[in-house]
Amino acid sequence: MSFAFLAAGQQGELLYVWDKATIEGKAIIVVLAIFSIFAWSVMAAKALQMRKAKQFNRYFDAEFRNQPTVLGIFERRVVVEGCPLFAVYHEGCLELDKHLKRGGGERKETLSLKSVEHLKRTLEGAVARESLKLESGLILLAIAVSGAPFLGLLGTVWGVMSTFSYVAMKGSADLATMAPGVAAALITTVGGLLVAIPSMFGYNWLVHNLRVETVALDNFAQELVSKIETEYLKEDGR
Repeated sequence: MSFAFLAAGQQGELLYVWDKATIEGKAIIVVLAIFSIFAWSVMAAKALQMRKAKQFNRYFDAEFRNQPTVLGIFERRVVVEGCPLFAVYHEGCLELDKHLKRGGGERKETLSLKSVEHLKRTLEGAVARESLKLESGLILLAIAVSGAPFLGLLGTVWGVMSTFSYVAMKGSADLATMAPGVAAALITTVGGLLVAIPSMFGYNWLVHNLRVETVALDNFAQELVSKIETEYLKEDGR
């Protein structure tokens, strides 16, 4: 019963503050609400993407280590959507297959040092592209973290300015005259913080996971190059 009464009281306060807010303050609150929707959408989408990528990477890594040859999975024409490790592996294998079949015909049994260097650059590019895919969308959270408090502060300053202008025109500085306008002005700062704080925690968590996944991609690319060198690069480098 007390919880229902408290909730009703808070709802009444919000409606009262909204009613007393200036047009500029209401516009800023609407913009902050849109920011909040975008921020939560990005956080949910990126969290699901990271979780899916981690699961697929774990399964693919286990399968890759069980293969006797580097091209084992590639020759089976397997396709794994949403797996960064597979994307790097597939692009590397396409480049490897191209160098092994250079000149047409059957695959060669060895690679030159120059071909291995080409493979390394191909894998570095693949790692960079997959990292950018995982990073896409984080700029919206960064904007929400840095921009929302300033929008809220702008609304508060504007609201306080309007309140003092109204007091000056009325010629009375009592509490009943000033309190509604100041309360309506402060709500924009509250709104800005409500957008920025969850966005900050979500952004930091996603950036941490992105760094972990990027390191995993780099390690996998180096391991793939090592296996290619072991399997195809002979001591004379031809």
